[in-house]
Amino acid sequence: MRLHPRTEAAKESIFPRMSQLAQRLGAVNLGQGFPSNPPPPFLLEAVRRALGRYDQYAPPAGLPALREALAEEFAVEPESVVVTSGATEALYVLLQSLVGPGDEVVVLEPFFDVYLPDAFLAGAEARLVRLDLTPEGFRLDLSALQGALTQRTRALLLNTPMNPTGLVFKERELEAIARLARAHDLFLISDEVYDELYYGERPRRLREFAPERTFTVGSAGKRLEATGYRVGWIVGPKEFMPRLAGMRQWTSFSAPTPLQAGVAEALKLARREGFYEALREDYRRRRDLLAGGLRAMGLRVYVPEGTYFLMAELPGWDAFRLVEEARVALIPASAFYLEDPPKDLFRFAFCKAEEELHLALERLGRVVNSPREAEGGAVSG
Repeated sequence: MRLHPRTEAAKESIFPRMSQLAQRLGAVNLGQGFPSNPPPPFLLEAVRRALGRYDQYAPPAGLPALREALAEEFAVEPESVVVTSGATEALYVLLQSLVGPGDEVVVLEPFFDVYLPDAFLAGAEARLVRLDLTPEGFRLDLSALQGALTQRTRALLLNTPMNPTGLVFKERELEAIARLARAHDLFLISDEVYDELYYGERPRRLREFAPERTFTVGSAGKRLEATGYRVGWIVGPKEFMPRLAGMRQWTSFSAPTPLQAGVAEALKLARREGFYEALREDYRRRRDLLAGGLRAMGLRVYVPEGTYFLMAELPGWDAFRLVEEARVALIPASAFYLEDPPKDLFRFAFCKAEEELHLALERLGRVVNSPREAEGGAVSG
């Protein structure tokens, strides 16, 4: 007996493996992107108030209070919102609903690791468009994107602000993507889980340019520093949303009801109390701390415009040797590329306490460019 070949897409990813290794070795975990901060007190208090009041199944489309709160955030009707068990489920439901055997979905590379398995499990083929990597950072070649479209293309999946690169797509790029989608009659899936983590002007949303075909994916976990809550959402054209709600009956049915109720209350408080502005400033400070420390070692750093990740080059190292010898866990670029990843490139998560970032820099400083490292010898962490 054997499992179906589709389970090949379900191999454990490097993210939990690296976290487990970091815990076992006492390494600083700059690999997996979960914050060191606790969730804000107003979220914890809202969830406590919900316990004992909202304890049974919510409708598959989501708790009405949360749909209404999100509708207010996105300036849509509540019927345009479906709540999911995290953004991961949202992406799975969308790929299951929008594409199937014989279809293609265009994905930008580097990509978050669930995109290709989701396309595969839907029976579709992912066509990759690689971002250019320049000394100034990652850039989208719109002509390459247009060249990837075929008669079989049914959807385009993008992520902005982008994990792992930190790239935030500009208005002209979003306009061009919307024009391509209309010309080729494509669905647009816009993964915007880091929508409140940007370090310049507030970016535009893709749905502003093509609301009739755009499905926006979001995450309370990323916005409110509570990745374990698994409350996400899809905002899309109202006429399609009942079917999406129906599809998620066959996955988790509904996200945990007391957490939905707590998030519904917390989203309004976060906006009113300036939580996102404070969060961005906090992460900007940590980003600059990490980037400055890496540059002081002579490393090339690609400073992100958004998210809480940055990418940098560590010549001569691989991730497993690094966590063993330097006691710092990172994610290699190979986790985000199908093949031929850029050499020596790693993703660093700076959603960690400043003390952890200082310790990681101290440990990396002991081994980067050291004579013993160059000789391939063991380096104490």
